[in-house]
Amino acid sequence: MPAPVPAAVAIPRPSPQEVDQLNASLRQMIVQTDPATKALLAKYPDIIAVRPPRANVTVVPSLNAGFRAKHTMNLEVAKQGDVDLLFMGDSITDFWRNSGRPDVVNPPTAGKVVFDKYFGAMKVANFGISGDTTQGVLYRLMDGEGRGFQPKAIMLMIGTNNSATATSAEIAEGVGAIVMEMRKDFPAAKILLLAIFPRGDPGSVARKTVLDVNPIIAKLADNRNVFYLDIGAKFLDAEGNIPADIMPDKLHPTEKGYEIWAQAVIDPLKDLLK
Repeated sequence: MPAPVPAAVAIPRPSPQEVDQLNASLRQMIVQTDPATKALLAKYPDIIAVRPPRANVTVVPSLNAGFRAKHTMNLEVAKQGDVDLLFMGDSITDFWRNSGRPDVVNPPTAGKVVFDKYFGAMKVANFGISGDTTQGVLYRLMDGEGRGFQPKAIMLMIGTNNSATATSAEIAEGVGAIVMEMRKDFPAAKILLLAIFPRGDPGSVARKTVLDVNPIIAKLADNRNVFYLDIGAKFLDAEGNIPADIMPDKLHPTEKGYEIWAQAVIDPLKDLLK
């Protein structure tokens, strides 16, 4: 069953009556068209019709079976309570705990050193799961990761893994559904909602999809309970490229990338934790 979505990011969807009215008007237009067009429409009767937007899977809670073990680990952390700051997301969040290889300068996905430097003294629960999607986070929250503790602040970034199959507007609905669920589960928490980080090359479909999500989800901020922050430009050079020493695969940060991230969010998070 789809999760509720805040009005600020909801995709406009016509009612069944409105669809019927539009189709009736379309049929009337077809009656008045030229004979050649009528013949084509008779040959392909389903080619023209008014259809509502497709069902949005990004708001239907669903967990990849391969993520079950990490979800179970997160449930144990939730049961223990004693969490001030919650990190929620996908691999980009998950890899705050990765040490990388000590023999490689700026090893890929090496966030632990930076995490220890900036957040090591805080009571942090990292509920990032590599590969997860908006629907996965919704499932996890509803299946126990949203119970048993009450964080003071949450840092949320999710949606890049939806970009291969969902539109920007659909992803924004998924993010909005998560924020709504978090507001229900953690009513006292302040949510730092991060814009999805840039990925890929300038002009690529993947980058355009994720970046077009951000102006939509920015509408979720009320600056009382939800605060929006876009730090994506910090990962780009003057031409809009992602340097290899920041994200070698143009998606996952190195230690340098995590340092940029931490520097950008540490003060806002400290303010939200007060």
